[in-house]
Amino acid sequence: MNTSILLMFPGQGSQRPGMAAHLVREHPRTAGRVLAEAQDVLGLPLTGLCTVGRAADLEPTQIAQPAILATSLAVLAVLREEAGFTCSVAAGHSLGEYAALVAADVLTSADALRLVRRRGELMATVARRVSGAMTAIIGLAPRLIEDICARSAPLGVVEIANYNERGQTVISGQRAAVARATELALAAGAERAVPLKVSAPFHCSLMREIEDEFAAELDRHPFAEPGALVLSSVSGEPVSGGAHARNLLRRQLVGPVRWVDVLDAAQAHGVDTYLEVGPGRALSGFANRTVPHATVRSTNDASRVGALLRDLRRPPAVSV
Repeated sequence: MNTSILLMFPGQGSQRPGMAAHLVREHPRTAGRVLAEAQDVLGLPLTGLCTVGRAADLEPTQIAQPAILATSLAVLAVLREEAGFTCSVAAGHSLGEYAALVAADVLTSADALRLVRRRGELMATVARRVSGAMTAIIGLAPRLIEDICARSAPLGVVEIANYNERGQTVISGQRAAVARATELALAAGAERAVPLKVSAPFHCSLMREIEDEFAAELDRHPFAEPGALVLSSVSGEPVSGGAHARNLLRRQLVGPVRWVDVLDAAQAHGVDTYLEVGPGRALSGFANRTVPHATVRSTNDASRVGALLRDLRRPPAVSV
């Protein structure tokens, strides 16, 4: 494959029962090893959770986040070790940014896992104290949704959490305010409003109460200079260095995910192939609809991983 490939790492919501079963079965010496190492680092039964765990087992954010990260890192190891893949461009959707930083050698796998475990624990404390909700608004311009959030603010916090694609924007906040904003969005012409099955109101100012504590945790871990281009979902722009990466992860708690900007930046950097690395296919869907003429692939099952490995191992064509 002689292309510029963006590695896209998914975030929370991509977890599903058996999400790493095909990886452990087909690639025990790479993916199986990574999951076992992650299990040792965190003291969580991640191999079982990611292969035979039930949906309910994976639902708590303090479990879902390290499980998704471990699964993504397992796929990354398969690509690197079994196909000799070298990352040149990476991005992660919220939680996925930690995997992107591992792919670019900014964070070690162990440090990323520890940070994500603590991130999930702190977010869970907010979920226990706040009656929060998140809803995806389909088919309404983001600027209209921003106005609707402002009009709903008398009922509580409601803010844009995710600019996923031009036709899909996620709002987050206190339940009553989110419900009112949803009503107004539908009245304004939104095609659909889809409540998300999440345990906390992510990416809004309700997370500010844990920002200082998590910033202190970030300061306890080393961040190296990027060995590849990382497009941050916090800014939609390249990560300029290790200190910048650390600051972006702090800002990520309360700031929206700017995935539209990430995909626009990837196109500007000449990316022509978009590869989702980890469970789920949500990011593949965003890429297909945003960059319709690009090649988009995922690693959601054994057949897709197998086909990808065959293509990565194939020698590049030689022009004569």
